[in-house]
Amino acid sequence: MNITPSPLTLLLSLSLLIIAFLSLFIGAADIPPGDIMSALFGTAQSSTEIIILELRLPRVILGIMAGASLGLSGAALQGLLRNPLADPGIIGVSATAGLGAVIAIYFGLSALFPLSIQIMSMGGALLATLILSLVSRRDSSVLTLILAGIGISSLATASIALAMNFAPNPMSLQDMIMWLLGSLENRTMTDITLAGPFIIGGWVIMRGVGQGLDASSLGEDTAQTLGINLKRLRMKVIIGSAISVGATVSVCGSIGFIGLVVPHMVRSLIGHAPGRLLVPSALMGAILLTIADLLTRIPVGHGQLRLGVVTAFVGSPLFLYIIYKTRGTMR
Repeated sequence: MNITPSPLTLLLSLSLLIIAFLSLFIGAADIPPGDIMSALFGTAQSSTEIIILELRLPRVILGIMAGASLGLSGAALQGLLRNPLADPGIIGVSATAGLGAVIAIYFGLSALFPLSIQIMSMGGALLATLILSLVSRRDSSVLTLILAGIGISSLATASIALAMNFAPNPMSLQDMIMWLLGSLENRTMTDITLAGPFIIGGWVIMRGVGQGLDASSLGEDTAQTLGINLKRLRMKVIIGSAISVGATVSVCGSIGFIGLVVPHMVRSLIGHAPGRLLVPSALMGAILLTIADLLTRIPVGHGQLRLGVVTAFVGSPLFLYIIYKTRGTMR
């Protein structure tokens, strides 16, 4: 088996490293490049090391992990469901993770225990994952999985709206809204320690699904003839995506359009084979989310852009353009 990275994978990896490194130089505090390099090697002043190592570096690492999870999950789900409009939100995990965070804010748990938002959000994501895994075991139908995801998402969204409607005070309502808009600001290594194992665990679960996705794109009967266990393939993609995306939402909030748009961008470069899209989509997702996070650092009036707002404004026109360019092939 050829494991040599493709030229696109190498190019995306190099681009990601450059963008991630440059993002360490951008922030509210104006720090000379020499001091930033010294901080990375642990020889700078303590205040500089705190800014670089405890604020900017975790923000960059988390952005890379979150973008990679969304891009990878989007590509895998579009390949599994054979639907170019599928994204991580279709399985309902993003909404249930958001519901967990809203519950923590509603009952004031976030004021008593700072990590309660992340923990409750992870709990909501794991609950949705459990439901999806049970559905996958009982019924291998793709349609059933889609309908289950839509049902979970609709119920969670309605519950979020209910909590916001009965918010105990305006401050709690504002906290809910700001969290749901998504952000990487003020994230620390503690957030990475909490969500990182679940994000990486989701990647590990989806490891090796590329061949099965390629075979299933030819039709379920053909895939079974080639020896692909479709039920196992669906469980790996659904559960892996649910865990990694749920962990991402638990620390970053809701971030849309990355998982939807990225596979289309990569597909235009290397073709439609689902298995070949996975790694490049993860890298492209990490690049786009890192760039989007850089845009949130631009001061706008008296407020600040939120990450989910940036990805929506950039992603929705791009997605409309993709639909326009591929309208003949989607009929």
